[in-house]
Parts: sequence; C-alpha cells; structure tokens
Amino acid sequence: MSESAKLTIGSQEIELPVIRGSEDEPAIDISKLRASTGFITLDDGYGNTGSCKSDITFIDGEKGILRYRGIPIEELAEKSRFVEVAWLLIHGKLPTSEELRGFSDLLTQNQNLHEDMKHHFEAFPAMAHPMAILSSMINASSCFYPGLNDKELRVDRFPIHSARLLSQVRTIAAFSYRKSRGLPILYPKPELKYSENFLHMMFSEPYRDYQMSDVVVRALDLIFLLHADHEQNCSTSTVRMVASSQANMFASAAAGVCALWGPLHGGANQAVVEMLEAIHADSDDGSRFIRDAKDKTKGKRLMGFGHRVYRNYDPRARIIKKACDDLFDALEHSDPLLDIAKTLEKAALEDDYFIERKLYPNVDFYSGIILRALGIPTEMFPVIFAIGRMPGWIANFKEILEEPHSRIYRPRQIYTGQVNQSYVPVDERS
Repeated sequence: MSESAKLTIGSQEIELPVIRGSEDEPAIDISKLRASTGFITLDDGYGNTGSCKSDITFIDGEKGILRYRGIPIEELAEKSRFVEVAWLLIHGKLPTSEELRGFSDLLTQNQNLHEDMKHHFEAFPAMAHPMAILSSMINASSCFYPGLNDKELRVDRFPIHSARLLSQVRTIAAFSYRKSRGLPILYPKPELKYSENFLHMMFSEPYRDYQMSDVVVRALDLIFLLHADHEQNCSTSTVRMVASSQANMFASAAAGVCALWGPLHGGANQAVVEMLEAIHADSDDGSRFIRDAKDKTKGKRLMGFGHRVYRNYDPRARIIKKACDDLFDALEHSDPLLDIAKTLEKAALEDDYFIERKLYPNVDFYSGIILRALGIPTEMFPVIFAIGRMPGWIANFKEILEEPHSRIYRPRQIYTGQVNQSYVPVDERS
C-alpha cells in the first residue's frame, strides 16, 4: 500500500505522496502542491528540500556515512584511486581493467589545451585569484569544441567531453598557479598518471623535473578522491541548476567553480590554515583559542568543525587525519600547525560545549595541513577542491542530460517588497 501524508490548510485537506529512497529515507512529494492549493513551501537555504532524485552519492549525517554509488568511502580510500573513482561516479559502476585503461588513455589524449588558450592566460593580472582563472578558462576552453553545444551530439560525445573536462581542469589549474608565480607554463607528460602529472605541471622546472615520492602522490590523489562528490551541496546543486537550462558541460562546471570559491564552501580548508597560523602567531598551543571560542563576546570561531550535513564525525576526516600522520612520518616532516590542530581536536572532542553541539572535525580540518606540507599555497586550496569535485559535477550533469522529461530549475519565492506603487517623475521625487 502506498504511503501518503495529509496536509490541512484551513478547511482544505489534501493528500501528498510519500516516496522513499533506496536507503529508506522518506520524503513528501510536493510537486503538485501549488497547482492544487495555490500554496508553496518556504525553506530558506533548501535545508529540508529534495531538489532531485539521484543515484550517485548517499550521506547519512547522523551516522557519519558517505557512499559513492553504494560503496563506503572508507573502502574506496583504502583500495581505489581517484581516476577509478571518477569512472565509478560518472558511469555508475566500477570499471573493468579494459574500461579503466581506456578511460586513462582518454584522459591522456585530452589533457592538452588548445595553444590559443595561452593568450588568455597572459591577459590575467599577476594577482588574479586562481579560482577566477579556473572558472574563466573552463568556459573559454568550451569555445574550441563547438560540439559541446550540439544537443544531438551531447549524449553520443559525452565520454570524450567528460574526459576532456576532467583532464583539462588540472592543466588549467597548474597553468593558473604558474601564471600567479610568473613561471613558464609546463605541459603535461603523457607517461605520467593523473595526480603525478598535476604535481609535475605545478612544481617542475624547465630543465629539472619535480622529484615526487609515492607518498606525496598518494596524499594528493586521496584528497581528490575524498572530495569527488558530496551529494547536493552548494556547488553541485549550482551545476545541476545551470545544466537544467541545457547549458553545456563546461559552462555548468564553470558555474560550479564560482559557487565553490566561497569561504563557506571550497575555501573552508584555507580558513582552517589561516586560523591555525593566527593561533601560532599568538604563541598559543590552541588552549586559549578553545576557551575564547566558547565565549561569544570574543568573536572567535573554530574553523573546520561542524558540518551542514554531518551530526557525527565526518568519515572523510578520519581518513584524512591518518593520511596526514602517514605523510608527515614518511617525509619526516613537522609543522607546528599540525600540533595545534591535534590540540584543538582533542579539546573539542572532550569538551561538553562542543559535544552538545555535535561539532566534530570535518574534512577541511586536516586537508589544508596536507596541502601545506605538499607545498601548495593557500590560494590554490579551493582549486584542488574543484579538481577533486569535477567527477561529481560531471555525474550530476549526466543525470540532467539523460533525464527524458527534465525541465529547467525554477525555485519560487515569497515576495516581501512594496505593493502597488506608481511611477513618480524624477522632478517630483523628494
């Protein structure tokens, strides 16, 4: 027997269908609410609104669960690599060895930018933020592939377009970094794998290649993997919103970059590092900061703790904390910021103030420390996030592309402005 919910509005009572996802999460379908009653719902920030049905990622924030296509993030982090996870997200299943090899080859074949793109890089000022360059250049790159805008070819050419975007985003990111440093651009090498190639393009010198260790490559690859998708967050829902207008894949991803740029989203790990640097500069081991963070009059905020979705320990945070320790041990590296971070985490996990508010560490808390250890500057942190999140954006774009009856996203609003005003000529206005 199908479930339903009853809604009473004055003397009117209507039945609304109840639907359940594959993990038994319930939802009330209000798709026809306005048509049948004239009412809409108000949900500021969409915290209680399901904007779509999706097969890609499942999160249970209460239990601290994250799964890509049904596979726990812990298993993928231990056993898989970013390129394999990208295929999983985009194509819906783990690849065979032949599919993975073909996908890797496709990434290699499409990693170079059109030579004319170099002129665009030269036009940016030296102080341009890498996220501004990334968004602009993703959009600019689409101009060289007119087939992107051909509605009939989008599905047929999707494998090539998606591989091209996933591959070129790291090339654009590395070029933007070198532009900001006044360094010559380095091209990708076909013999290097995905994360290795990014490190090469970032840090090699014209006559001396960057000497990368397996542990460094693995740490960066893991950061990409852990950020590959995260349900309908701000940037992903932006990608779907833009894609619903039938904009091309590159334009939709460029919009996602812009949404990700904000400090409340992709810039969060940068905010963590800046907080830790300020604590260190204040000769504090973190104890004073914890005390001040509980005092609302002090204006101190503990960055990297708490999450819009998770009311438990972010499963990605456990993985990345261990990766951070492993990286530092392998490199015999030390960083006072890591010591401060551990002090903050220990205090917060034992303090009733934070426990009652369910403020657990999230993935941003340790990822910035890893990136810092790899030599990646803080302004590049959200760019790294964007590279990692690209498979999720592409997968969500694909769901819109393949939806037979998809319609343009068009949220409603509650108007609170003035009513029934008349135009007043400029010389009569006081």
